Amino acid sequence: MKAVILAAGYGTRLQRDVLADSSGRYAHLAGVAKPLLPVGHCELVSHWVNALTASGCVDCVYVVTNALYCAAFEEWATQFSNVKIISDGTRSNEERLGAVACLQLAVKHFHIEDHVIAIGGDTLFKEDFSLKQVVKRFHELQAKSEDSCQVLSYQCKEEETRKYGILEVDDESRALCMKEKPLPTETTSRRACPCYYMFSKKSLPLLDAFLEEKKNAPIEEKDAPGIFVSWIISRKPVYVYPISGRFDVGNLPSYTECDFYFKEKLQNIESYMV
Repeated sequence: MKAVILAAGYGTRLQRDVLADSSGRYAHLAGVAKPLLPVGHCELVSHWVNALTASGCVDCVYVVTNALYCAAFEEWATQFSNVKIISDGTRSNEERLGAVACLQLAVKHFHIEDHVIAIGGDTLFKEDFSLKQVVKRFHELQAKSEDSCQVLSYQCKEEETRKYGILEVDDESRALCMKEKPLPTETTSRRACPCYYMFSKKSLPLLDAFLEEKKNAPIEEKDAPGIFVSWIISRKPVYVYPISGRFDVGNLPSYTECDFYFKEKLQNIESYMV
């Protein structure tokens, strides 16, 4: 199994907050890609690489970044033997390819023909999350059908449905659909879907089909990887694994909350997410 960490975003909201902060406490974050932000004792993305390596569930981690941050990621990656970096070639948010195209770029460039865990580079989970348990469940699904994919969900607040992709699920934990940022009145579900997707190797050719279908669409229709998940649900069986919550580093307040948790509340860093 391979992991692809999607890290080609430009963190425009966070950088705007950092520049607007008059205290000066966060000046060191200016110009830093979100996955490389210090969270607790290491960079945000290092938590993923450490857990993926310790769990033994993947044999390589591919990180897709952009041309602006590529050098910083390559320097960061020198501390790991199982991490490879690829740039999408863009230098601004306006040029971005979108997360689905970045995932396709990694699959094609590195000739991936294996199951893939696609992970958002600005996302971390609470301490009770276990890669080993989630991967075990994925393999159980694979034993029943090699087409099966797996996503995660957690219960969000009613007013938060407009911020996330919301999954509707049947009694067997199979996703029926995913609604992108619906109003609370548009769905009874409160199952938010974070950017952690387990795609079976049999589903990877659908990346090409999706992007071909959307080739003339505006970037908003193919940027967020959840849009691809929503599209794939009607074509492959997608099952949902429940988790307790996540950290989504989008702006300065969400970053400081995440950093505080890892500095003050995390119980066992050695086994975190393993």
